[in-house]
Order: sequence, then C-alpha cells, then structure tokens
Amino acid sequence: MTTPLLSIIIPTHNRPHLLPRAVESALAQTLESIEVIVVDDASTEPVQLPDHPRLRVIRLETSHGGAGARNVGTAAAQGRWVTYLDDDDRLLPHMAALSLAALEQATVPPPIAVISGIEVVNPQGKMVKVRLPPSLSPKGANFSLEELEAGRSYNTKQTMVVERVVIQQMGGWDAAFRSRVHTELFLRLNQVCSIVGLATATYQLYEHAEVRVSSNLSLRRDSFRQLVTKHDALFRAHPHRFAELVYEHGLILFRAGQYKDALASLCWAIQINPGRALYRFCASCWQTLDDYVLTALRA
Repeated sequence: MTTPLLSIIIPTHNRPHLLPRAVESALAQTLESIEVIVVDDASTEPVQLPDHPRLRVIRLETSHGGAGARNVGTAAAQGRWVTYLDDDDRLLPHMAALSLAALEQATVPPPIAVISGIEVVNPQGKMVKVRLPPSLSPKGANFSLEELEAGRSYNTKQTMVVERVVIQQMGGWDAAFRSRVHTELFLRLNQVCSIVGLATATYQLYEHAEVRVSSNLSLRRDSFRQLVTKHDALFRAHPHRFAELVYEHGLILFRAGQYKDALASLCWAIQINPGRALYRFCASCWQTLDDYVLTALRA
C-alpha cells in the first residue's frame, strides 16, 4: 500500500461486538488514501477482524488506557494526518474527504486542525440530536473555555483531524488521564494550532447501556479535578466558562443521584463566578418547571 494521507486510529478494549461497526465505517470512507489502525488495549480476548489491506491491528499485552492506546496508534501511523474513532461509534462515509478538503481550503495559517458535527444516535438507531462545532478557535485560544456562539457545541472533539506531527510535538495524549482525555488534549492543542469547525455532521455517537468511561461518575469527578489542577491558570483566567463547566459537571452528578457531590459542585461554581452559577441554576429550575407543566398538560 502506498503511504496514506490519513490514519484512522481506533483504540479498543473488550468490545468485540461493537468494534466491527466502527472498523467497517472507517474502511468505507470515500477517500481511498487511508489506513485504519486498531489498538487492542489488552482485551481479555485478542481482537479478531477480517484481513484488509488498509487495516492493521496492534495488540497491547498490558493496558495503556484510552489516551495511551491513542499514543501507540499515533506512533505507528504512516499518514500525514490522523483522526481517532471510538470503538462504539462510527464515521459517516464522507468524513475523511470532507475534513481533508477543508484543511486544504483553509485560509488561516497552519498548523490547522478540523472538527465537524456529530449525530447522536439512541439505542434504537434513531438520531436524536446534532452537535455542530464552533466555526473557528484561532491559535492561542483556549478551546472549551472561550464564549461559545449560539447553536454550537464544544462536545464535537471526537471528529478532530490534525497533522500527526502536531500531536507528537505537543507530547501526545496525556496517559495520566483516564477520562476527559479529549478536553485535556484540546486545551493544549489550541495553544499551538487553529481549530476550524465545519457545520456538517461526519460522525455518529451511539448512546448505549454498555460500560463506558463517560458513564463512570467517580472517574469523571476525579478526572475533572485532575483537569482543573493541571490547567489551573487557564481555568482561573476564564471564570465565566469555568463556573459553567463546574455547574454542568454538578448537573450530571445530580441527574445520576449523586446529590452530595452535585451540591458541592454548585457551591464551587458559585465561588468561582456567583452571577453565572446562580443564573444557570435559576434557568435549570425554570426549565424543570416548564417540563413538568408540559408533561401534566399532555397527561
């Protein structure tokens, strides 16, 4: 195989029933100049996939975690550009071609990364929402800490396409993190690289009841604290967004029944930025009341 333009890296651990869908979507890209690298992060049973000339499987005998497995895949990649696909999600067929075309046509100075939209799909296979990224986060900005334009979401980081050398020069993914790995990477990435957002969905994120890092509340809580500690100066320089992120973190804990931790997060958000935290709290209360009234009227 000739040297590919893009390497699609898929870290995986103990998901033999979900992984084939992710791999098939990567191999089905309309852009032919790709390679797919599956990094088997010490699954109990080694990954078994059909042979394909554009597919490689790297088996790790000891677990490196999601970030560490991504680093292994990055080191093995041959493409100039890299992207990372979670093993329980899938790419839409035009993802690679659309992203590389946008990189070629970008008018901001390099280095540049591209992100695009995400379709959220429920367990029944129905698309329930679309997230679109911010249109531009210029080099030197602080992704996820800047004010966000209406109708856009920072939760589109899984779609990143960036030069492999950029990831390597910035030290790769931080393997000390077991959760919040995308958020942590993007805080460093945006310091050295402009991030262009495309208002087109290229990635499908599947909601399911399987074990996933994002559903481990204690891990999310500890990793959030770890993230704030590592990037303390950046968070303190953006108290408005910092308070919002802490509040949103607490809201997730509240919905999961972790009321003590949720209250602690609310108090933390108020300490950071009282006005913004109380505004979000009141807005949430009104939304809950509206939902209750609408439910009662429909009954």
